[in-house]
Amino acid sequence: MTIRRILVLGGGDVGSAVAHRLFRLGLNVLVSERAGSTHARRGMAFTDALFEGRAVLDGVAASWQTDIEAVQQCWQRRDAVPIVTLPETLICAALVFDVVVEATMRRNQPQPDLRALAPLTIGLGPGYVPQQNCHVAVETQWGAAMGEVLRERPAAPRSGGPYALGGAGRERFAIAPEAGTWHTARRLGQAVAQGDELGRVGAHAIRAPLPGYLRGVAHDGVEVRAGQRIAEVDPRDEPQIFGLGERPQAIAAGVVEALGLAATAERAP
Repeated sequence: MTIRRILVLGGGDVGSAVAHRLFRLGLNVLVSERAGSTHARRGMAFTDALFEGRAVLDGVAASWQTDIEAVQQCWQRRDAVPIVTLPETLICAALVFDVVVEATMRRNQPQPDLRALAPLTIGLGPGYVPQQNCHVAVETQWGAAMGEVLRERPAAPRSGGPYALGGAGRERFAIAPEAGTWHTARRLGQAVAQGDELGRVGAHAIRAPLPGYLRGVAHDGVEVRAGQRIAEVDPRDEPQIFGLGERPQAIAAGVVEALGLAATAERAP
């Protein structure tokens, strides 16, 4: 199978890592993300391209494009990964993709059947079952199997809490108490003390759950859901705020393996 065009659904840290790796391999990759993305780990993703027009992640740029013609021109220039907020139906009607990678990392929702979207579809994480709702799955849970390519068995169900950083699991996240507009002046990497105000949703002040550094903070002005993670504090003395994370890189390597592409063939654009 000749692979020329790949659509990555989801532009968070995992989807961005997948797009980063595929772009480095010389492929035409397009990232589809929802407008007003609430992804908090913006230093580890291409998210800010949606707000600033352009973002750089570990030496690879992403550029927000508003129409299909602009996407094709971006592919021709090879200077950035195009990212769009266009409806998926419009994208797939206008462009033919050899591969679709579903990287939205939905929580507690049934995963869609991807198989009609492209000759090869790859589902990342819990809920994806090869030959039922994707052609191939990739394991996303922490552990020895993270990044494993699954062709005959489903991805492991979600279990436990988030991977601990400096001993902190769920407690390092700040949660929106209600739906509304998130307002913040905080910056990624900023040091905070426990109880510091990070921003507001409606009349509610959102405070740092523990001392450390802001590993994640959703972009100012986005609309958030009740119960959504909108900020993350890394309590470690040497936090990772920017660049490709360990888990996203492992998952991206799994996608490369699923495509039959040698990681050693990676090259700069």
